[in-house]
Amino acid sequence: MDLLNPKIEMKGVKNTIVVASGKGGVGKSTVAVNLAVALARQGMKVGLIDADLYGPSIPRMMGVEDYQPQVDYIDEKEVFHPVERFGVKMISIGFFISKEKPLIWRGPMAASALTQLFENTEWGEIDYMIIDFPPGTGDIQLTTLQKLNLTGAIVVTTPQEVAVNDARKAVSMLMDPHIKVPVLGIVENMSWFTPLNHPEEKYYIFGSGGGQMLAEEAGVPLLGQIPLVAEVGEMAEKGMTIFNQSDPIVVKQFENFAKKLVEEVI
Repeated sequence: MDLLNPKIEMKGVKNTIVVASGKGGVGKSTVAVNLAVALARQGMKVGLIDADLYGPSIPRMMGVEDYQPQVDYIDEKEVFHPVERFGVKMISIGFFISKEKPLIWRGPMAASALTQLFENTEWGEIDYMIIDFPPGTGDIQLTTLQKLNLTGAIVVTTPQEVAVNDARKAVSMLMDPHIKVPVLGIVENMSWFTPLNHPEEKYYIFGSGGGQMLAEEAGVPLLGQIPLVAEVGEMAEKGMTIFNQSDPIVVKQFENFAKKLVEEVI
């Protein structure tokens, strides 16, 4: 144990997994949300932490934007009780700040707030804790990687080269000798587009093979390839998940992704 940087213990949490990306716009939060729900649907006890302090999207995507977590005080310490929906317990800075006002915090203040979410939330028993990182490799990521005993990380990319290049930086950060967080696998989002009326057709709008290439470079599995389907974004805007809509291709991909993740962790 590093006495200078003691780890935070989240009592009752068995596996803690971060979902990371090198850049924004690759659907990282969409992957984190639907992975969490997929695990819950498979009988797991699941928690979800929105670590994107400057752009928290989990409350909106899970349909709990107007909720306020219960807060108790035990021995003068704040204790947060997570909000639950779709079988997933969740906490986000978005529950505690105005939707209209930006969060104007320097790195140390943001890191302190995130640490408080980790330390002060009462989760109960959790099989899988999913942490939705902000994009990039900054203070929030480093705080989490240093403060928590992590089971591993998932890196999300799209097939296009510019996204893969940035995802490669996220993989490099996780594998850095001073960090050493196991990369459990790569998820390629927006892998192809299939028209609703022509389910047998695939159009590789953003190119192809980027996720597989990155997985092979890193020596980790490609855990999933998620097709580009308009309903996924539309459901998120409505506070619903992909399991609330009828596209069987996306549902099957996330179900398989969750099963592969469990196999990697075991």
